[in-house]
Amino acid sequence: MKEQFNASMLRVHFGENDRWQGKPLHEAILAQCLELGIAEAVVFRGIEGYGSASRIRHASHWPRCKDAPIQMSIIDTDEQIAKLIPYLDSMVEEGLVAASPVEVIRYSNPATSPM
Repeated sequence: MKEQFNASMLRVHFGENDRWQGKPLHEAILAQCLELGIAEAVVFRGIEGYGSASRIRHASHWPRCKDAPIQMSIIDTDEQIAKLIPYLDSMVEEGLVAASPVEVIRYSNPATSPM
């Protein structure tokens, strides 16, 4: 089944070491998205990058040296995204949020979709 509609996409950029109430920030944001019923949220771990602090973040195989750049891609209707923004305002201490309108094409198998 193919479905097309307009939506909004947020791309949230921050570092792997960023935390929210003691847990990794990406886990906290993902949990909040799930709680709000956001349609799609994916976490990407980058190799290297920098942000507003002009500090280069990079992935490392050494456990104590990890601060890879993280990007979350979050997609849903304007209304659902608007519900998430106040949470991001309080959770993201240093980072960047980019918002853009997107056209969504969703493919689903009716036999495996929940009723």
